[in-house]
Amino acid sequence: MTSSSVVDKPPVRRVAIFGGTHGNELSGVFLVKHWQENGAEIHRTGMEVKPFLANPGAVKKCTRYIDCDLNRVFDPDNLGRTVVEDIPYEVRRAQEINHIFGPKGSDDAYDLIFDLHNTTSNMGGTLILENSRDDFTIQMFHYIKNALAPEHCPVLLIEHPSLKYATTRSVAKHPVGVEVGPQPQGVVRADTLDKMRKIVKHGLDFVQLFNEGKEFPPCTIEVFKIMEKVDYPRNKNDEVIAIIHPELQDQDWQPLNNGDPLFLTLDGEVIVYEGNCTVYPTFINEAAYYEKKQAFVKTVKIKLTAKHIRSSVLDQST
Repeated sequence: MTSSSVVDKPPVRRVAIFGGTHGNELSGVFLVKHWQENGAEIHRTGMEVKPFLANPGAVKKCTRYIDCDLNRVFDPDNLGRTVVEDIPYEVRRAQEINHIFGPKGSDDAYDLIFDLHNTTSNMGGTLILENSRDDFTIQMFHYIKNALAPEHCPVLLIEHPSLKYATTRSVAKHPVGVEVGPQPQGVVRADTLDKMRKIVKHGLDFVQLFNEGKEFPPCTIEVFKIMEKVDYPRNKNDEVIAIIHPELQDQDWQPLNNGDPLFLTLDGEVIVYEGNCTVYPTFINEAAYYEKKQAFVKTVKIKLTAKHIRSSVLDQST
């Protein structure tokens, strides 16, 4: 590997850890509050690591949000809205977060945000990637996956031409979603919290190694790329009339083939998957997604390769 094939990336100096983007997802809330009191565990030489409670109003009420989903309003329209008295709480909060950690899309934005979430789905410790061309974040995920092995650590790629998320973490140059479950809303489980904690630890370790000059050769990771959101069967009144089939329940990341059961009506009718390729469902029966008309998301497996990277800071100091 010649030096000319190495991609120099700026060092990552400013890192934030968001908990409570959704106020009833308690692993991140507990961890961020702990780290605000005692940050020794997340301290790394040569970088600022800021633990931050993203939606304190929702955290106080232990609800997902107050007026609207904070994790969907970091788009130009909402970030640019005039602040008036009746502006939704989360839109005002998004503007505050964008002011502190952004502005989104600018050179002044934070380098990296870990956004900590829980799911009621059986997704394990999942990493969420927003950009398939982000070599730095792909290299980090490769490092985290190896550090956690043999424990499964799937990567969900939410890059899609028509499915727009406008996430809280998208303020940063490198947004990282951490989604750990299953855990009920408004509940904290020690095993789930510990899994989240380890993911953050390994992510911060990677950043420190990168900043100190360690080179990371090209790597390839398997990711699950989101393809489509699937709703529950509904009647003419838009009411759900079938539930997740027992054979699909808790089978996040497992292959789903043509003819496999998806839903079950209360009359006992089985509704099956009709498709010409194998897909891998996730966010299966997520409690928060009933309001979003989403029973699960279909993904396909693809591979992403990141380039050989190193920190450019070494070149600047010589």
